[in-house]
Amino acid sequence: MVGYTLVSCFSQNKDELIFEFNNSVDSFFIKASLQSSFCCLSFPFNFSRARKNSIDLFSLALMQKVNSVRQFHNERSFAIELENELSIVFKMHGTRANIVVFEGLTVKEIFRNHLITDLDLLYNELDREINWSKESFLANNNNLLKTYFTFGKVLWNYLDQLNFKNETSEKQWQLINQLVQQLEQPLYSIEKDDHHVWLSLVPSAHPIKQFKNPIEAVTEFFYSYTTTHTFDEEKEKVIGQLKVQVAGAKKYIQKNQQKLHELTTVNHYQAWGDLIMANMHTITQGMGTVVLQNFYNNYEPIEIKLNKEWNAQKNAEVFYRKSKNQQIEINKLKETIAAKEKEVEKTTSQIIAIENEAELKGLRKKIGESEAVSAKIKTTPSLPYHEFECKGFKILVGRNAEANDQLTFKHSFKDDLWLHAKDVAGSHVLIKYQSGKNFPKDVIERAAELAAYNSKRKTDSLCPVSYTPKKFVRKRKGDPAGAVVVEKENVIMVVPKL
Repeated sequence: MVGYTLVSCFSQNKDELIFEFNNSVDSFFIKASLQSSFCCLSFPFNFSRARKNSIDLFSLALMQKVNSVRQFHNERSFAIELENELSIVFKMHGTRANIVVFEGLTVKEIFRNHLITDLDLLYNELDREINWSKESFLANNNNLLKTYFTFGKVLWNYLDQLNFKNETSEKQWQLINQLVQQLEQPLYSIEKDDHHVWLSLVPSAHPIKQFKNPIEAVTEFFYSYTTTHTFDEEKEKVIGQLKVQVAGAKKYIQKNQQKLHELTTVNHYQAWGDLIMANMHTITQGMGTVVLQNFYNNYEPIEIKLNKEWNAQKNAEVFYRKSKNQQIEINKLKETIAAKEKEVEKTTSQIIAIENEAELKGLRKKIGESEAVSAKIKTTPSLPYHEFECKGFKILVGRNAEANDQLTFKHSFKDDLWLHAKDVAGSHVLIKYQSGKNFPKDVIERAAELAAYNSKRKTDSLCPVSYTPKKFVRKRKGDPAGAVVVEKENVIMVVPKL
């Protein structure tokens, strides 16, 4: 790099910095990825800067020529020393990695500004010493991890494979010296297991690739690591979402099987109609109930509630219609349960196929081919509400001010019950209307608790909550997001509760 000039330094991704050095003939790129989860340098042959969302940095060092490169002793830091007493220090300290510009011995700029302690770095105190003498080894034999602090996990694992811990002190000393000699001229290996990729400077039984050139090795390692990380992250996310779908489908099946059992075991409307028709001569209009001998159950007496305004035949017709509707509902439940069971089977097969996929390209192909993933994961927009349930009634709670407007005016019907904590900012809440059913008092109380909890009165011991049919809620032109006018309302006092 000596003689090259720093011609560009910019960032276009969080915690990533790109340097371009040029000698009027060639460019040399350094890509510094300083994410907390992964800190690594790579050296791409070329790099195309994005047209948008990039920012120039370290202007003080631009157009300065490289005089030398300094590796600090026994330290994960090095400096590119430029003209005019400027230096760019690459401090590769894992989660606290940073890039620092010095002028002389003084810090002038840092890349990751939240690491404010780097402003106090002292350029001449970054070197660290290791005593490699045998006397030091013997004196610190019980604390070798701190004595040889540059070895790291990979090297200690390598020594463990050589039975280092069980050897005599003399043999351990020999192994340490052999390892140091190996590290003077290493063969760089990229290693991989089921979930990790790492770079090793010691011999390996099953390397993915091996290099003699460290620049090529670390660049290939960077891309191998990020590809593997992306692969694992995408696979985990998709499998997690598919498992949520399976769990939801199984819950749906269980709930509807219970409902089906209730319908099939309590199908009395047909029997009631038959009993009324068989006893028409004893039933007259105006009777509220009638007790009949149930020939379907050993002639045990049974009391049947009647509509006083109807005659016997009309009451029987209503029971027959209810029986027919019940059978329709039973058939529909069976169909939906069967469809959900097929969905569970298909989604489970997709989970197994994705779990067994070993390549990112193949994984993305399977995700693209998966109807469940394509329809329900990739393209489904997030709903503007959280959903709860109480006694079979759906309760929808708006996520924020904009979502409140969408919930109240795009995801509601006029007969839904609308709730909101009184006189304070908070989420709009809807109880979805069910045909022919009144809103139970305890369901209204539960929805009111959620409205109170998702409001500025969240910490109050009691909170007044307004409720009214949605048809009495309107929005005036020009009102801010979430602001509405309520024409009629009732108020209930509840304890805020999630």
